[in-house]
Amino acid sequence: MEPNILLESLVEEAGVSRAGLAGHVNRAGQARGLRLRYEHTAVSRWLKGQRPRGEVPDLICEVLARRLGRPVTLDDIGMGGAPGAPDAPSPGTPLAGFVERATALWRADGQHNPRLTGVPAVTGTAAVIPVWEWENPPEDIDVSRPGPSRIGPADLEILRAARGHYEHLYRKAGGIATRGRVVGFLNAGVAPLLHAGHDDATGRRLHRATAGLVSLAGICAYDSDAHGLAQRYFHQALRLAKASGDRALGGYVIALLVNQSLHLGEFRRAVAFAEAAIRAAGHRVSPALAADLHAMQAKAYARLGDGRCARERIGRAEKLAARILPGAEPEETAYVQPGLVDVQVAEALLGLGDLQAAREHAALAVRAPAHDRGRVHRLAMLTQVELRLGEADRAAGTATEMAERARGVESRRLRERMGAVRDDLVASGSAEAARAAEVIGGALRVPL
Repeated sequence: MEPNILLESLVEEAGVSRAGLAGHVNRAGQARGLRLRYEHTAVSRWLKGQRPRGEVPDLICEVLARRLGRPVTLDDIGMGGAPGAPDAPSPGTPLAGFVERATALWRADGQHNPRLTGVPAVTGTAAVIPVWEWENPPEDIDVSRPGPSRIGPADLEILRAARGHYEHLYRKAGGIATRGRVVGFLNAGVAPLLHAGHDDATGRRLHRATAGLVSLAGICAYDSDAHGLAQRYFHQALRLAKASGDRALGGYVIALLVNQSLHLGEFRRAVAFAEAAIRAAGHRVSPALAADLHAMQAKAYARLGDGRCARERIGRAEKLAARILPGAEPEETAYVQPGLVDVQVAEALLGLGDLQAAREHAALAVRAPAHDRGRVHRLAMLTQVELRLGEADRAAGTATEMAERARGVESRRLRERMGAVRDDLVASGSAEAARAAEVIGGALRVPL
């Protein structure tokens, strides 16, 4: 069972204890002629993911709706969706219902719920449905929300500027340090706007700006090793992108899911998701995003042992990378900096055993300008290639520079990468490599 974070968030918002909720449910049941004797232990089981039988879920909705002063549905309390995905909207969930569920997740994350960060990533159909629903009809015909309009251009500009600010912070300080800031802004700055009245045109822009911030929250969760939470943020961003009507933005979010799938070893899923993004976004996919998607497919095919498809995707990625025009790309694809495709290609070539070509691309990536976070990944890749070529002393120097660049960045992804490099250095048997491994070890001993 997965923890029911939606129910926990609403219970917290309603300001009722577990014993208090049990008592309210018992009394609500009594009004229907039911003899219920729930205690706080039962509520604890519900929060851990157990679904009570019979009419009890409806009673929970009734109790919470009365305390919150608004309708509460089974989907809102995490008891109306598919098993194993309590916080994922069921197919056909109206946009307003999705917003309630999304903001409930933000509240739970903002309350530093320890169970939330441990939720596993969903697999199989539950992982695929959000992408399928993004790609296929029905579309959102009207995303307006009733009520007096309180959203102006300045509000939307603040959301856009906030995303740029937090993305810069993420690149400098890492996802662990940045996640709380992004989630705090989602709760304080974004949720009130989503609940405010707006017309369709304003709603499209609002959902687009929100998708950018939610995707960044997912990136930070991914960087913090909270993969289930990251996946849920990415799925939210994909639904928001659909509501915005911006297909290219949806393609960007799917690229984030592709990257996570690669990390989790779901290589066939990574290939399929990338194909969906390229197919559905069509000509609206920018050269930078298309290059990244093809490069990640090359990495997946290399891990699957399909050299022909891997090299074909490498060729596509390189052609598209040559078409990237600085300043002409959407702000979300700014991460595709010079050298990014090269380091992706180097990893694919390393997987295929083509070491000389991998070294050439890794060296090109390191020579290209990049922020510190990106440079750490590039130096790590070059170190691995040099070690595979038997150049342990050269690799030691590259690895030492990598450790220096990683200072001040709080990222579990970078730590994992650096740990793998350290182990490879030790295994080489070189004295220089051993000294570099000790430098990395010292950096890894500093707690996050």
